[in-house]
Amino acid sequence: MATTSTDRPAPGGRHHAASPSLRDHVVGRRRFLTYVLAGSTLTVAAKLGFDAFAPEAQAVPTPSLPQLGDVQDLGDVVVLAGRPTEGLLFTIEILDDGRVHVSLPRMEVGQGITTAVAMLVAEELDLPLEALDVALAPARPELLFNHITGGSTGIRTVYGPVRAAAAAARYRLRQAAAQRWGVPVDDLRTGAGSVLAPDGRSLTFGLLTGIAARLPLGSLLVPTKDPSEFRLVGTSQRRLDARAMVTGAFTYTLDLDVEGACPTMVRRPPTINGTVRRVHNEAAVRAMPGVLDVAVIETGVAVVAETFGQAQNGTEALDVTWGPGPVDDLSDEDVRKELRQATLPFVPPVTLPGQHEFEFDWAFLPHAPMETNSAIADVREDRADIWGGMQTPVVAQQHIANELGLPQSRVTCHVVQSGGSFGRRLFWDGPLEAARISQATGRVVKLMWTRTDDMRHGRARPAAYHRYRVTTGPGTVLRHEHHTAFVETDWSHGLGEILTATAASLPVAGLGFSEAVFLLSVASPYNFGVVDQLLNEVPFNMHTGSWRSVYSISSRATEEIVVDEIADVLGQDPYEFRRTFLKTDAQRAVLDRVAKEGGWGRSMDEGRAQGIAFHEEYRSRTAVLVEMDATDPDDPRVTKAVIAADYGLPINPRGLKAQLLGGLTDAISVTLRAGLHLENGLPLEGSFSQFRYARQRDVPADVQVFVLPGEGDPGGAGELGLPAAAGAIANAYARATGRKPRSFPIIHPVDFEPFPR
Repeated sequence: MATTSTDRPAPGGRHHAASPSLRDHVVGRRRFLTYVLAGSTLTVAAKLGFDAFAPEAQAVPTPSLPQLGDVQDLGDVVVLAGRPTEGLLFTIEILDDGRVHVSLPRMEVGQGITTAVAMLVAEELDLPLEALDVALAPARPELLFNHITGGSTGIRTVYGPVRAAAAAARYRLRQAAAQRWGVPVDDLRTGAGSVLAPDGRSLTFGLLTGIAARLPLGSLLVPTKDPSEFRLVGTSQRRLDARAMVTGAFTYTLDLDVEGACPTMVRRPPTINGTVRRVHNEAAVRAMPGVLDVAVIETGVAVVAETFGQAQNGTEALDVTWGPGPVDDLSDEDVRKELRQATLPFVPPVTLPGQHEFEFDWAFLPHAPMETNSAIADVREDRADIWGGMQTPVVAQQHIANELGLPQSRVTCHVVQSGGSFGRRLFWDGPLEAARISQATGRVVKLMWTRTDDMRHGRARPAAYHRYRVTTGPGTVLRHEHHTAFVETDWSHGLGEILTATAASLPVAGLGFSEAVFLLSVASPYNFGVVDQLLNEVPFNMHTGSWRSVYSISSRATEEIVVDEIADVLGQDPYEFRRTFLKTDAQRAVLDRVAKEGGWGRSMDEGRAQGIAFHEEYRSRTAVLVEMDATDPDDPRVTKAVIAADYGLPINPRGLKAQLLGGLTDAISVTLRAGLHLENGLPLEGSFSQFRYARQRDVPADVQVFVLPGEGDPGGAGELGLPAAAGAIANAYARATGRKPRSFPIIHPVDFEPFPR
């Protein structure tokens, strides 16, 4: 159980006690010492340096961290946990053809981090973006907590280290050219992949890389560019992998040509976490055309075949007696009842004058990435190679090694770019299952989950129940209370370990994983007097996971509904009410932008309305204004959206806009129609034809996105866009229909025939 209670801070900031900086707490003043790795071409790495360096040496600027009393969210904790090993993150190699290779210990799942990292390297090297190749690094245990993709921290954690390595490579290339020409290095500059002399001479990086690699330059500290010098960073760039994606040339896990890999599928139980009691016709299935092997594993019965079609035929032909699962008798109404009972009461429980109470519930939700769970595994007696999408590859490596009975050093987890995640690939269910099948059969397996597998047996965002109590005075809010209960979220993917490692230094010390994440994620941006937040979780033995925006999507979206309704109670305009109670000018800037660009308050026909909402997290902030046509309340459509966001320093505005568009589409989906129906221990939905994620007709053609030129270091992006968009959509629906939404998704019938179990 987590709780916070704070007095209203002064306008424009938070109220916190003074404390030493996290930077000092972790490593003192930090500088990156760069050095050359042995080789025929220039390969530069950065490692962490300390105060022992000469005081006159110039340090590489690195992103600042908050004070201990001002840790804003989970992203700050992930950044903090990675600081001891951030200097080990990157090596940059310049090949003799002038191309630059970067190994990235993060995962690309569609968020565009490979392009953003390439932009940072190209900026520091004065190199065309097209000359960069960014590969995803395999699991690197030496990075400890610093090989994880999550918490909207991708750019925040690599911004300093990758620039340091690139800046050092640029300096060493200038040194090589200076020696060759016999001129002072300070007279030389770089541009378009070459070192340039004042007299017009030039040498390409490719010609210089071998010389630079052999120079006895030793180690050195090199300053990176000041952001005022950026020419590429901050401009909108196409993704480096976009053409391959849209033409079908991109290589995903199942496209990999691993020698001997056999198509594999799994017959799964009719309820979540059911067990195999007996396979009645194993011999008959083994005799089917193309079937190579059958194996009983913890999660079902695997069929290995020559083609996926034959593997699927084999799984469908299996006659299995199943044992019960732990939630076989559980359905939606049972979950709602337990969550309602688990939502802790307000103190005092009686309602006094000026108090207003609100209750909301949210359904289970699958991650539903376009690429379902898939993996390739080659498990031998003394080693194993695993390929797949893994956002936490080091933890995956640990668990898979333990499962196989191998030393961690004998298991290689190859990280493959994946077609979406939304938090799904924080877990390694597919790679682990593939490893089990490979070990059981002695074959190299190429495992594919069906869409039905992913919907029904994948991990879901936990169902949630929220209760608010707001105490108002004349024109103001005196107290804001938010008590919520969630089905327990599984944090065993690595973020829980990060919290354990850093908790002693944080204001959430002593709390459990979920409570700590909740308090580091869900924070009201408004000056609403005394704020009280409580989380209680109900444990069910079922698959859950971190879905994009985790606790914030339902918590902050419902708070934005409450804000609208309290504004109405106080007789104030929803936009003006928010503007009055937001804490900072930076928050008001994004709110003002959408109100202005979206024409807030304009007259609209009956059944049509605007909605507005705000959200701040990951040291970024956004506001959303939508217009909705709900003339048919059972078939509402968002017809227009205006979004503004401040991410601090924007690396690739085009990529940031894409994140906001994705957040809008997710918000339209989960607020209006998309969710799971749990019935007798299994979701009913088994395909996109049944799971009502937004179709093209549901997404407005008129969308305006504004990325403000923020200040400071980059903030988080991936999860920011959902809560405000969801709140704005719900508020527009309420204003258009006169109905106050309390259950989400709003339109959620079982209007399909479920697939057989």
